[in-house]
Amino acid sequence: MSEVEPGDVEHILKNTKLIALVGASANPARDSHEVMRFLQGKGYRVIPVNPGLTGKELNGETVYASLRDVAEKIGPEKIDMVDVFRNSEAAGPVADEAVEAGAKYVWMQLGVVNEEAAERARAAGLRVVMNRCPKIEMPRLGM
Repeated sequence: MSEVEPGDVEHILKNTKLIALVGASANPARDSHEVMRFLQGKGYRVIPVNPGLTGKELNGETVYASLRDVAEKIGPEKIDMVDVFRNSEAAGPVADEAVEAGAKYVWMQLGVVNEEAAERARAAGLRVVMNRCPKIEMPRLGM
């Protein structure tokens, strides 16, 4: 498994303002819900992406069906990071959408590893983190 480049995790977290969280859940017991609230509490704008919840509100933000919808509808803001709360297989199409949406970073959550998707994203100029959680990494980095 390819490891993240030294300094990438900190760079991504310090240079991100807007996060599209793919696989967002309205269930407060789910990790994606908890991480979304944590990131919002750290000052990030987090846009939830879940086709089953499209148009609803989650933690003060409208839920979108896809990254393409987010990129088209949020105005002049750009997606910095795509946080992937999907299984490893589903992370492939999400990484491809992240490239199309003009994101800078793809972050695959704990347990999510897709080397082929990571290579495609890197080849398009995105930085990629796999099998990590920003809610764990931020305190580790003193953020």
